[in-house]
Amino acid sequence: MAASTHWIATAVAQGVLERGGNAFDAVVAGGFALHLVEPHLNGPGGDLVGIFATAAEPGRPVVLMGQGPAPSGATIERYRAEGLDLVPGAGALAAAVPGAVDAWLLMLRDHGTMSVGDVLAPTIAYARTGVPLSPTAAATIARVAALFTDHWPSSAALWTPDGRMPVEGDLVRNPAYADVLERLVAASAAVPDRASAVDAARDLWAEIVGTEASAFVASPHRHSTGGDHAGVISPEDVTGFRAGYEEAVTATFRGHVVAKADAWTQGPALLEALRILDGLPDDELDPSTGLGAHHVVEALKLALADRDAYFGDAASVDALLTDEYVSARRAQLGAHASHEWRPGDVDERSPFRPPLRIDDGPDDDDSLGVGEPTVQGTGETRGDTCHIDVVDRWGNIVAVTPSGGWLQSSPTIPSLGFCLGTRLQMTWLDESSPSALRPGARPRTTLTPTLILRDGAAVMAIGTPGGDQQDQWQLPALLRLIVGGYTPQQAIDAPSLHTTALIDSFWPRTWTPAGVVVEGRIGEDVIAELRRRGHDVEVAGDWSLGRLSAVGIDRATGVLWAAANPRGMLGYAAGR
Repeated sequence: MAASTHWIATAVAQGVLERGGNAFDAVVAGGFALHLVEPHLNGPGGDLVGIFATAAEPGRPVVLMGQGPAPSGATIERYRAEGLDLVPGAGALAAAVPGAVDAWLLMLRDHGTMSVGDVLAPTIAYARTGVPLSPTAAATIARVAALFTDHWPSSAALWTPDGRMPVEGDLVRNPAYADVLERLVAASAAVPDRASAVDAARDLWAEIVGTEASAFVASPHRHSTGGDHAGVISPEDVTGFRAGYEEAVTATFRGHVVAKADAWTQGPALLEALRILDGLPDDELDPSTGLGAHHVVEALKLALADRDAYFGDAASVDALLTDEYVSARRAQLGAHASHEWRPGDVDERSPFRPPLRIDDGPDDDDSLGVGEPTVQGTGETRGDTCHIDVVDRWGNIVAVTPSGGWLQSSPTIPSLGFCLGTRLQMTWLDESSPSALRPGARPRTTLTPTLILRDGAAVMAIGTPGGDQQDQWQLPALLRLIVGGYTPQQAIDAPSLHTTALIDSFWPRTWTPAGVVVEGRIGEDVIAELRRRGHDVEVAGDWSLGRLSAVGIDRATGVLWAAANPRGMLGYAAGR
C-alpha cells in the first residue's frame, strides 16, 4: 500500500511495488516524483526526515536524517554584517546544505533492492514529457511572478517561459533536472556492485550540486527582506555532507509507542503533548467536543513553547518527557485559554526566550488553499511540504516528509533545474538559542513523520505537510484513532484544528497569543465553547486544515491498509 499528498507520487510508488520492489524502493521512486508534481512544496535542493521499521526488525524505529547543516560561511557575524536581524525567508542566504537526494539514495542503497536507474526512470520520464500543474502550484507561481520577472530571471525562464503565466493543468517539463538525473543513472550503471553503484550516484550528485549551486548563488540576488545578498554555500559544504540514520525518540500513549525524530526536528513536541494528555480521561480527549479541543490546544501550546525554548541540534529532550515534568505541565492545563508563552523549567537550563513579534494577521490574498503554504510576492513562504508513506507485503513500513527547495525559495539554478532551500530561516541570530545559526549545525526543522508501534512492532506510518502545524494536525488524528476508535480514513477526514500561539518557525517569526484555527464543520457548539474559554478562534474552510496520509499493517493477519487526505483533491492511497 502507498499513500501520499499527490496521486502521481502514489502511482509511481505503487507501480514499483507491483514490479516486485519493496517499500523502500517504492518510497524513493515516489519521493523523486514529488519533486516534479509538488515543486512549490519540495525540491531536489531541499531536505527530508523519514522514519521506518524493516521487516527484519519491526520493533526498531529508525530515523532517516536528510537535513543538511548550515554552510561553513553561515555565521551570525556574517548575517549581522549584512544588516539582518533574522535569516531571510527567501534567497540563498537561507539555504542549508541540500540533504534530500542524498538521503533518498542512502535509503535505496541500504534497504532497497532496485537500481538507481529503476527508481529514477519514472521521474526522468515525467521531467521530459511533463506533469500537470496543480491549482496551488499555479497560484504560487502567479504570486511570485513579479519577483521572478524583476529579480530572478532564471526562475522566470523555467516557470513562466516566454512570459506566459502557466495555469492549472498545463504540462510542466524540466529537462535540466532530467539531465542531472540521467547523469546519476549513468554513473551508477558503470559500477557493478549495487551498493557502490548507488554511492557513485551520491558522489556525483554532491559534486554537481556543490559546483553549480555555489557558483550561481555567489552573485547577489533579491531576498525576502527586500535587499540583495550573495549566498554563502561552497562546493565543500555540499560534498562534505552525508545523510544518515539515528535512533528514534519514543513515548507511550494508551498502550502504543509513538516514535519521532529527535530535537533537531519538532517531533518530540508531539510526544510531550501526548504524554500530557495521557493523564486525562478518554471523554476529555475528543477533539470534536469543546472540552477535548480545549485540552488539545492547551497541551500543544505547552509542548510547542518547550520546542521554541529548548529544541535544536544536539539538544536533549529527555527531561521534557519524564513523569515528573509531564505531570507538572499537565497541572498547567487550566479551564481557560492561556494568553502567555509558557516554557517549562527544565533542570538548571534557562529557557531561550525569542522575541514575541505579534502577528498582525495575513494579507487578504496570501492563503493558497488547502494545506498549502502562505506565500508572499517576495518569495517568503510560511511553510509547507509534502508527504509519502509505504508499507509492503513483507512488513517494511516507512513514512517520509520531504520539503524545502520550493520553486519560490531562491533563484533557479539553470544547469540544475531547481533552486536551493530556505531551512536556515528556522535558526536564530542569537548565540543563546539552542537553534542558533552555527556552521555545521542543523537548523531545527518542522519536518516530522511518525511511526506507531503496538505489541513490539510498527503498525502505522503517518505524516502531513503543514510547517508548524504538522504535529498539531497529527495529534487529533491519533487521538481519534487510538482513543476514539476511528478508522484511519475517518480520523484523517474528521475536522481538524491547530493553535497559532507559538513562535512561527518561518520568517518573520511571529506569535499569535491564544490563536486557534478550526475547520468550520467542527461545529458551532465547539467554536462557541472555545471562545467562551478565551480562545481567539479563526474559522477556516470546512475542508482546509491538514493533508495527512498514512499506511499500516495488522501484524496478526498481515492485512495492509492505507488512507489519504481528501482536502485539495490531490492526495491518494492505493494498493492491492
